[in-house]
Amino acid sequence: MNAESFVRVARSDELTGDGPFALSTNDLDIALVRTQSGWRAFEGRCPHQGALLGEGEIEACALVCRNHRWRFDLADGARIGGPGCLAAYPATERDGAVVVDLSGAAPAAKPAAARRPLTSVPGPKGLPVLGSALQLDTTRLHLILEEWSRAYGPTYQFRVRSNVVYVTRDLAMIEEALRARPETFRRSRQADAALSEAGIRGVFNAEGVAWRPQRKLAVAALAQRHLKALYPHILTVAGRLRRRWGQAAARGETLDVVEEMKRFTVDVTTLIAFGHDANTIDAPGDRIQDQIEIVLPTIARRIVSPFPLWRYVRLPRDRRFDAAMAAVRRWLESMLSETRARLAAAPERAAAPTNFIEAMTVAVDEDGRPFSDETILSNLITMLIAGEDTTAYTLSWAVHELSDNPRWQAELRREADAVLAGADVARDADAAGRLRAADAVAAETMRLRPAAPFFGVTAAVDTTLGGFSVPKGATILMLMRPNAVDPGRSADPDAFRPERWLGEPAGPHDVAAYAPFGSGPRMCPGRSLALIEMRVVLSMLCKAFTVERVGPAEAVAERFGFTMSPSGLAVRLTARA
Repeated sequence: MNAESFVRVARSDELTGDGPFALSTNDLDIALVRTQSGWRAFEGRCPHQGALLGEGEIEACALVCRNHRWRFDLADGARIGGPGCLAAYPATERDGAVVVDLSGAAPAAKPAAARRPLTSVPGPKGLPVLGSALQLDTTRLHLILEEWSRAYGPTYQFRVRSNVVYVTRDLAMIEEALRARPETFRRSRQADAALSEAGIRGVFNAEGVAWRPQRKLAVAALAQRHLKALYPHILTVAGRLRRRWGQAAARGETLDVVEEMKRFTVDVTTLIAFGHDANTIDAPGDRIQDQIEIVLPTIARRIVSPFPLWRYVRLPRDRRFDAAMAAVRRWLESMLSETRARLAAAPERAAAPTNFIEAMTVAVDEDGRPFSDETILSNLITMLIAGEDTTAYTLSWAVHELSDNPRWQAELRREADAVLAGADVARDADAAGRLRAADAVAAETMRLRPAAPFFGVTAAVDTTLGGFSVPKGATILMLMRPNAVDPGRSADPDAFRPERWLGEPAGPHDVAAYAPFGSGPRMCPGRSLALIEMRVVLSMLCKAFTVERVGPAEAVAERFGFTMSPSGLAVRLTARA
């Protein structure tokens, strides 16, 4: 080790608090931590599933991964409670900068040798010119892909006109691809094109140097360590939903479950991300989610469309999409204008932003330049649509499952009575964190009904994956449900059994087969917020009401439209005596 082997990783004044800080240099991720004895630097990706450790937290002298809570001793990087150790690098401060000696960093692992080309896998033959285009009903796309997986094997291909798409349910391949983002695999080019064409160029589809600073802000806004401060917003919105449902129960009304859950998630998102109280739960009239419900299915349809007709002919549905996107942008532009006025009136807020929109407004990119309005608006759209859809649909599917499981309604009620005492809604984040049965119901729901039933990636370079040679530009869809409902990985795999998440698996229970928030460096930054939202709502629902679905379970269908939602789900609530 010598002075020349140290490289600069950050300005000291950029790093407030103890961290951890997610940094990168020379294509190497680093987790940097401030300790009483000085700076400590470790390899930046968790050895378990590749999550960025700099997005975790510090607890009792341990670096904790935000994904599956693996803990590493800050003294030497050793894993606490299991085998393994993080590589540690000397770090110090010089001339107002933190520098790290990376001379001892292990070279990047060489990709495994390919046994055969990915182009050799089987798949449906399709028609001349069109390929399988006429077989792809976008509202059932995930079901079609899963059906083809059973017919053609764990990895297969299909063609839409001249575009070949590869699909896999192979768990090792999925884990390898997710860990290799964003350098080797990136967001699928079809998804990126559809989003970019709609004017969405935020953290969801950003790549390369543009991705990291945007990711940093999104993670900071939604980090688990901030949930205690954010929780009053969740409490406020959940309390309103409780009152609304109480009124509906008293009147004997039928509730559209998806609509109800979207009111909740939009209100939480706008409060936490924008500092704006939309209050769609109480306020009638036009609501922003009405526009979102036009935007997301249209983008999904364009991603898988065999021909981009909208670029040449504007049909009525395309004009509705344009109007919806314009309405969303106008709404967010007003949020941005109000934020800038607020910061101008109170400049001290710039040093301690209280929400995501304030943080993006005052932040700078890696070159020290402020983010453009276009980048800010794209990330606000991303935050809005990501916070609205997936959590609302998972909550809706959980209600669907609970309607057929009075035992688990009773278990959530028993837990809520014990944890929440006389309250219907958890009063703080600590109480919400003790709702283990509600957490198990959410986990089991996501195992059976993943809101994101597949992820798409495109190879950024020529590479290998699972023994296949993968050419640059190849798009791979990764099916997320088949492994989770594989009888070799989950006992009684098609049954709704939340007890498997409470230490009572009674058979196989492979948690590695379950990744509803993705994995690796680009794991969903809203994971912690989504989980606490789900615990709170499910506990409140079962503590205050009994749930009865209107109609048979068979009448509720899975519908794909960017994410997977229940179609035809309505319930009646009976207030608990």
